[in-house]
Amino acid sequence: MPRIAFEDFTPGSTRILGPITVTKEEIITFAREYDPQPFHIDEVAAKDTFVGTLIASGWHTCALNMKLLADEVLLDSTSMGSPGIDELKWARPVRPGDNLRSRMTVTGSRVSKSRPEIGFVNFQFDVLNQNDEAVMIQKNCIMFGLKETGLAVNGTRPLPPAQPPSPAPEIALAPISANPYLEDLVVNQTDVLGRFTFTAENIIPFAKAYDPQRFHVDPEAAKVSLFGDLCASGWQTAAVWMKLMAAHRDRIRADALARGERPARLGPSPGFKNLKWLKPIYAGDTITYRSTVTGTRASATRPGWGIASHHNSGINQYGEEVFSFDGAVFWERRSER
Repeated sequence: MPRIAFEDFTPGSTRILGPITVTKEEIITFAREYDPQPFHIDEVAAKDTFVGTLIASGWHTCALNMKLLADEVLLDSTSMGSPGIDELKWARPVRPGDNLRSRMTVTGSRVSKSRPEIGFVNFQFDVLNQNDEAVMIQKNCIMFGLKETGLAVNGTRPLPPAQPPSPAPEIALAPISANPYLEDLVVNQTDVLGRFTFTAENIIPFAKAYDPQRFHVDPEAAKVSLFGDLCASGWQTAAVWMKLMAAHRDRIRADALARGERPARLGPSPGFKNLKWLKPIYAGDTITYRSTVTGTRASATRPGWGIASHHNSGINQYGEEVFSFDGAVFWERRSER
C-alpha cells in the first residue's frame, strides 16, 4: 500500500526535493531529441544567439522537476496523474553544472464531487539553483486517491481508452510559409507542425528517465490503473510538440536560405499557461500538432526583438483534442535588424 495519499498533503506545507545536478551532456542529449535550438545543443553556436551561452531547454527543466517529484513523492503515493499546468515561468536559464532543488508547496486541496475516492491537490514548485535563484516556477494540480475510502493503487476504476468507431479525416500538413519576422506574423494563422505516433518503444524510455509512474512504464500495471492502459507522460506529449515545432522552423529556415534570405531568429520562451492534458495518449495513438498565432508585441527590454503569443494543440487520430497550451516566444523584428 502506498505511503502517501491525498490526506497527507496539508495546505501551506513545504518540502524540498532534490538536489539534482544538470550536466552539459544531459542538456545536449535532451535538446537533440526534443528541442534542437543552437543555444541548447552547441556551445559555439550559442554565443551568437539571443541567449549567448549554452542553456537547458525549458522542457528539460520541466522534465527534471517531474523526475524529482516522481522519485521522492509520486512513486510511493496514490497518484493518478495531473490534468495540466495552470501556469509556468522559466525565470532564469539553467546552465551546465547547475545544482537544482525543487521547493514543493501545497497551496490547496479538495475532494472530487463526482468521484469521492479521488482528491485534487494544488501545488507550486519553485525550482532553485545553487544560488537559491528561482529558475522555474510551476503551478498545477495532481490527483491522488484517498486513504479513508480504502482506495488501493490497483483498486481504481479504469477509464477505458476512448475508441470512436472510425478515425477522423487526416489533417493535411500546411505548405512551408514565408520566412516571417515578428511584423509578418498573421494573428489567427494556424500552422500544422507535423504528427507523431506514440508507441511503447518511445513512451517507456522517456518515462523511465523523467516520469516513471506505473501507468507510463509498465503495460500490465497500467491496465489496472485509472487510465486502463499504457499512456505517455504528459511531459513527453509537450516535448514532442517542441520537437515538431523545431522541425517546422528548420524547414522555414532552410527555405529562406535557399532563396538567399537571412532567416528570422527566435529566442527562448518566458513560459506558458493553461496547459491541459485533456485525454490520455495511449501507445498506438498518432497526434497531429498545430500552432496558432494569437498576438504579437515589441519587447520593452530587448531592442530588435518582440514576443509572439500562440495557442497550441494536439489532435488524436479520432479527431479528439488531447493536449493544448498557450505559449510565448521571443521573435526577431524585421524593422530593427
